[in-house]
Amino acid sequence: MKNLGFGLMRLPQTDKNDAAAIDLEQVKQMVDLFIENGFTYFDTAWMYNGFASEGAAKTCLVDRHPRDSFTLATKLHAGFFDSFDDRDKVFNSQLEKTGAGYFDYYLVHGIEAQMYQKYEKYDVFNWVLEKKAQGLVKHAGFSFHDTPELLDEILTKYPQMEFVQLQINYLDWESPWIHSRGCYEVARKHNKPIIVMEPVKGGTLANVPPEVEKLFKDKDPNMSVSSWAIRFAASLPGVMMVLSGMSNLEQMKDNISFMSDFKPLTEEEKALCFKAADIINGQTAVPCTGCSYCTEGCPSRIAIPKYFSLYNEDMREKLEEKGWTVNFTNYEMLTGKFGKASDCISCGQCESVCPQHLPIIENLKKVSAHYGY
Repeated sequence: MKNLGFGLMRLPQTDKNDAAAIDLEQVKQMVDLFIENGFTYFDTAWMYNGFASEGAAKTCLVDRHPRDSFTLATKLHAGFFDSFDDRDKVFNSQLEKTGAGYFDYYLVHGIEAQMYQKYEKYDVFNWVLEKKAQGLVKHAGFSFHDTPELLDEILTKYPQMEFVQLQINYLDWESPWIHSRGCYEVARKHNKPIIVMEPVKGGTLANVPPEVEKLFKDKDPNMSVSSWAIRFAASLPGVMMVLSGMSNLEQMKDNISFMSDFKPLTEEEKALCFKAADIINGQTAVPCTGCSYCTEGCPSRIAIPKYFSLYNEDMREKLEEKGWTVNFTNYEMLTGKFGKASDCISCGQCESVCPQHLPIIENLKKVSAHYGY
């Protein structure tokens, strides 16, 4: 199995303001190209693309390709069940939405300390193992967003978990919030295969500052900027799969170009990635990956990741010289469809589900102050 996976979380859209408005025709082209080039791993989840991703997997993949020609992964997230019976309701709905018959990989989704308590309360790890015993799941594992210590605790308690999915990229490798390196080392200690999520950090490592782009292009002008991030993750021993949330056909073609015959980074190339990380970390105001977990339950319908993206762009500008950027207009246009940053009521829903553990409420105050409302 080639080690590039198609993450179905940031699919192309026909309406950029509606996550569920998936461009199915383009996705079909992407799926076909992916399989034609020998790649087989597809990753979705209950709430991806405004709860439409699993259905898109059926339309674009399951209904159009033999079941044994691909592997499909999906997940159970703590935010969408509140009883023992709910676990099966979600699972059965996922089988129906995808039409897959079974899941090759099934994950307990997005574990962090608070969610772990809920997963324990409803015995979710053993429940997934029961699904495996029934033949409805081929491989059981979990995705994780917390400390190395908690990861070690879980893998010690549940050695039957076959793999772990971790956020790993060169920007977060030494992050005191993400713990990429620490969690990677714990997974290796337990001899668990690793699936990497967010290798490009939601596009951050595809849209780098000019000096970082020059750094990479001077080294190899034929390699895209994002290729460095994906190859960094894929070069780590023990990594079985790197998920890329490809949002259009061109991104897929680029990824296929360097992952079809993958060559690990040299030590010199890894050092270049860490040099890039130092530069980027010095210029990023809000390290948001744009996963949009925060937006689904926001009572004020605030476009949190979109606003943070605009704010980050402006913070890299020399505003004392420009005084104004086009993002002031972009922000105004977005507030015509979504709640303003100043509409935040500090309910904390967003922070409770943020995989990056960001102080979203405080950051929204900064966005509001910057744009004036």
